Amino acid sequence: MTVERYLRLIAGGFIVLSVALGYWVSPYFYFFTAFVGLNLFQSAFTNWCPMMAILRKLGIKDAVCGN
Repeated sequence: MTVERYLRLIAGGFIVLSVALGYWVSPYFYFFTAFVGLNLFQSAFTNWCPMMAILRKLGIKDAVCGN
C-alpha cells in the first residue's frame, strides 16, 4: 500500500472510532472527529499532513504516477 492509501485508512478509522466513542463514552470525543476533519481540510490546500510525514519516515512509499 502507498502513503495515500494508508492515510485514508487511518483517517477513516480515527473518524469512525471517535464518533463511536462520542456516542457511547463522552460527547467530548467529537472534538477529535473535528480535529481529524480540519486536518484533512487543510491538507487539501497545503498538500501537507503530519501523518504523511510519519508514514514516509516509516519507509512507506508514495504512489507512482502513470500506473
